Amino acid sequence: QVQLVESGGGLVQAGGSLRLSCAASGRTFRSSAMGWFRQAPGKEREIVATIDWRGFDPYYADFVKGRFTISRDNAKSTVYLQMNSLKSEDTAVYFCVAKETLRWPGPGLGEADFWGQGTQVTVSS
Repeated sequence: QVQLVESGGGLVQAGGSLRLSCAASGRTFRSSAMGWFRQAPGKEREIVATIDWRGFDPYYADFVKGRFTISRDNAKSTVYLQMNSLKSEDTAVYFCVAKETLRWPGPGLGEADFWGQGTQVTVSS
């Protein structure tokens, strides 16, 4: 079992940056693949980025490549999402997720096993 609590969301102007943090608790964090999903109003949930249990093999959705960076610090049981060059279309609730496997089944594939409550990111144009 992994419990997830996101922080770092807020309001930012287009072109700005935010760093989301996800504090995890539970004995299985270090053996869990992690990721970030997002959901905008009226849109389906979509995967943003994932990372394996070691912090390797990052995956990024095409719409964030080159702008977002996912990382993890297992000593602090925390996952991060650094978001740069934000666009208005990045406005969404961002969810930290965990999977009960060491790796995701494939690039951009798989469903999460545990979800945080989400943090709102609003980018003004």
